[in-house]
Amino acid sequence: MVMIYSCKQIRKVTDVIVQPTARELYAREFENLDSLRFNTWQQAYKLAKADSLQIRLPYAEQGQYFKDRITVYSYNMYLNEGEVLNVEVENNVLGIRSFINLIKVNPDSSLTDEFHNKLGEHHAKVPIDETGIYKITIQPELNSQGMFSFQLYTSPSFGFPVLGKDNKAIQSFWGAVRGGGARSHEGIDIFAERGTPVVAAVDGMVSATGEKGLGGKQVWLRAGLFGKSLYYAHLDSISVSTGNRVAIGDTLGLVGNTGNARTTAPHLHFGIYKSGQGAIDPLPFVKKTERPDIKRVLSTSKFIKVSAAIANYRNAPEVVGIKLGEVKRNDTLSLLGYTKDWAHIELLSGDKGFVYKSLVSEL
Repeated sequence: MVMIYSCKQIRKVTDVIVQPTARELYAREFENLDSLRFNTWQQAYKLAKADSLQIRLPYAEQGQYFKDRITVYSYNMYLNEGEVLNVEVENNVLGIRSFINLIKVNPDSSLTDEFHNKLGEHHAKVPIDETGIYKITIQPELNSQGMFSFQLYTSPSFGFPVLGKDNKAIQSFWGAVRGGGARSHEGIDIFAERGTPVVAAVDGMVSATGEKGLGGKQVWLRAGLFGKSLYYAHLDSISVSTGNRVAIGDTLGLVGNTGNARTTAPHLHFGIYKSGQGAIDPLPFVKKTERPDIKRVLSTSKFIKVSAAIANYRNAPEVVGIKLGEVKRNDTLSLLGYTKDWAHIELLSGDKGFVYKSLVSEL
């Protein structure tokens, strides 16, 4: 029996294998229409990849979309291996679709696509596997109208390894001098009362336990078959055996000061080792972070004017940001959004930047 599939049926089967991106799926909606405006929308994204604006996380921005304006919000930021990038887009008009892309900026300035959201999704959680500079782009679909807000922040990919403690308990960090300068600290020290439970930061298997060397009583936990090895040292006692499988939060032992920590207060030395690389900084894997606050506004103008005699616009929303240029009193700028005390603006030339909010006023 010969089965004849329509083009759409064939495409649907192919999509299961190829998994087209949200942008590719969106492009199909314009296949039989005048695509001039859509091509402009695509071109705006390509140009945004060259933007050089920089932000520090956590970051929040809010503003307003206008139907007749095609805008891509693009920022460079530094991310560490072990962090999870969280992107949350909220629109006050239901049904507006957002396109979120994360791009790795390589040392040679080339770009590598790392992540794209699914069509219709407004949130993203992206584990970071390599430390470096990344570019995030957020673009609303065509003809979007209404208020929006972005929230960008990181969270740890592992749980915290000492029960009931957080960042405040970390008192010695990666790279600190040890042995009078003979070596550097290959981990972090988390201080807690003797006997505080030390817990699994990931699901995994206990690959080794024992008492030896500088680390005293110690536990090694492997995350997955070929995953990273987590090192727990200076324990007062050990609660697991080699070969045990544990879940995140299970007790591995108790905080102590065995090994070369006999003269210091009880603490956990926590380290992470990566196959083929050795020790890596464990802080980004466990550092607890907060979601940025955002003060809601009801509306913003499409344009603002410079109210000061001269206003500098910078590549980052902070006074130490690089000055990109200056604008003069009564110059009109497109307002893209607000982040704390700064206005995110676009000039007639298409250049973007941040201007201190007190130097401009809405039209």
